[in-house]
Amino acid sequence: MPDHRTTAAPAAAPTAGRGVGTTAAALAATLGIAAVAWVVAIRQMDGMDMGPATELGAFGSFAVLWVSMMAAMMLPGAAPAAARHARASGRLLALPLFVGSYLAVWALVGLAAYVVYRPHGSLAAAAAVVAAGAYELTPIKQHFRTRCRRRVGSGLEFGLCCLGSSAGLMLMLLALGVMSLAWMSVIAVVILGQKLLPATAAVDVPVALAVVGLGIWIALAPSSVPGLMPAM
Repeated sequence: MPDHRTTAAPAAAPTAGRGVGTTAAALAATLGIAAVAWVVAIRQMDGMDMGPATELGAFGSFAVLWVSMMAAMMLPGAAPAAARHARASGRLLALPLFVGSYLAVWALVGLAAYVVYRPHGSLAAAAAVVAAGAYELTPIKQHFRTRCRRRVGSGLEFGLCCLGSSAGLMLMLLALGVMSLAWMSVIAVVILGQKLLPATAAVDVPVALAVVGLGIWIALAPSSVPGLMPAM
């Protein structure tokens, strides 16, 4: 008697393999872009840090630097989402659109920052840092922080979620020294941790209190804060 039984497992195996390959390639490509962006940002920022008194310079050069900074700081944390998007679409060619639209959100943030930013003193920097720490505890921050860890449809959507989550930390960067490699690195580590770790009070509250404490420290004794260039 002929055997009419069929199995789906062998047909599914190549598809699963392609999915794993797409995920790995997307992760590698996104992290590679971030690594190149770090190199570009470090070279461009050399000797430009003047702390709160930093001048932004011409818009063209600032725009290139800003996009490089955002790619360096944000893409490591965005890599898992970019990989999920590429795998869900079934093709690696979906990655450039995701990453490009994600960075477009941060490019617009840079445009807004260029318009409103002014060199400032230590007290203004301290107030901005305290406000950034307070923002870390708001429901808006927690809402977007949670959404950043969920499946999102596009780079634009994910960028808006990340903007809502990291708005306070970006304010902190602008306040302390937008051309400061030291503060850029510290804030990048915090952003990466918040992208990869679940939102819990045990982590988020100490981070917020540390940022508020830093703001108070700057207000009381700015010259003693490591990595903070004195405001001229």
